[in-house]
Amino acid sequence: MSMENIATLPLMSKPKAAAWLIGISVILLAVGFIFGNVGIVFALLLALMLTGVPVSIALGLTVLTFLYLLTNVPIEAVALKLFTGIEKFEIMAIPFFILAGNFLTHGGVARRMIDFAVSMIGHLNGGLALAGIIACAMFALVCGSSVATLVAIGSIILPAMVQHGYPMRFGAGVIVCAGSLGILMLPSIPKVIYAISTNTSIGALFVAGLFPGMLLTTMLCVVTWYVAKKRGYPRLPRATWAERLVALQKSIWGLMLVVIIIGGIYSGVFTATEAAAMSAVYAFFISVFVYKDMGMKDVPRVLLKSANLSAMLLYIITNAVLFSFLMSHENIPQAMADWILGKDLGVVTFLIFVNLVLLLAGNVMEPSSIILIFAPILFPAAMKLGIDPVHFGILIDANMEVGLCHPPVGLNLYVASGISRLSITELTMAVMPWLLTMIVFLVIVTYWPTLSIWLPRAMGMM
Repeated sequence: MSMENIATLPLMSKPKAAAWLIGISVILLAVGFIFGNVGIVFALLLALMLTGVPVSIALGLTVLTFLYLLTNVPIEAVALKLFTGIEKFEIMAIPFFILAGNFLTHGGVARRMIDFAVSMIGHLNGGLALAGIIACAMFALVCGSSVATLVAIGSIILPAMVQHGYPMRFGAGVIVCAGSLGILMLPSIPKVIYAISTNTSIGALFVAGLFPGMLLTTMLCVVTWYVAKKRGYPRLPRATWAERLVALQKSIWGLMLVVIIIGGIYSGVFTATEAAAMSAVYAFFISVFVYKDMGMKDVPRVLLKSANLSAMLLYIITNAVLFSFLMSHENIPQAMADWILGKDLGVVTFLIFVNLVLLLAGNVMEPSSIILIFAPILFPAAMKLGIDPVHFGILIDANMEVGLCHPPVGLNLYVASGISRLSITELTMAVMPWLLTMIVFLVIVTYWPTLSIWLPRAMGMM
């Protein structure tokens, strides 16, 4: 929401604001009193978040306040945990995938993928919108970031759709949800964070997202085709096979990154973290020396942008590691797992519970924070119920996709708002057909584990 929009909102009166604060304080104190240490931890965290403190800082302050006032843990142990908690080889994958995504975004890869997608399906009803979805899926195979996918594809395809007679609301609705494929397909920053939090194989998680990603791509395309046909949106002339071949040749350098990631991990040539480094180097090479859409003078700007985003994510992870240390010290994950199992929920009911918790968390937090807070809590119960850790990771990833596309903190909505100049309210209504499709997809992923685990198991990664 822009500052102008915020300025026009009606101000709450002082008595009413005081009443809200007193009410919230009483509820949080009651939670802390009834649930003991568990209640105190989450009451502190929620209280800080309600006052507008960023999630990363709220996590750190919760840990320090609790440890200093309510435990005998030496503060020196906190400083040690800050360093040892992120001293993991796997965490290096995050800045490398961010760097690769930025090179691909600015290096002309997205435009060539869009041209190839348009040449293949542009002649169908809603052809440009369908091409946008396919281009998002292709870019997601090599990127790992929802925002980068949305910016790279949306900034090109949305103006083209408007130019060809599509309503901006329709195009923005499609691209907001299609952009979320960036965290489901092969590489994915949320998958890396989940893997670090739960000691799950990163390589297996990468590959496990391939079939669910293809299914969601298909479902989004079907809904888009139906809506476009019903509303009579324009079609492009059918491309010849020669034109398609030329478009494929131009985009092949970017698509080869998929082969490098899967082939390298499957063959054992490098780990998932090393695959991230290879992706960054390869993306730099094709952007500067093959496509030449970037010059060497542009490289420092991309490096700085990547460093800024990496630092932000690593700061969140550092504070979440401290929060995880606090929960482990107070035996909170095990207590939560025993409580859940004591309710005799069963697998079906437990997964409904998990989806509801994650979808509600998506209303107030972004994906990285949600995974870092809830994965260590929910994972032990999932393992005791016999749920596969890779399937559970993809389920969480699918929930994060939905969270990116709905208000109030759906990051894709704000990015698309900047591109399309539509308000958040307009975008919220525009995404509804595709958001409902994603919820149906979430149900399928939740109760069809074979969709996620068949491929990594067949490749011997599980």
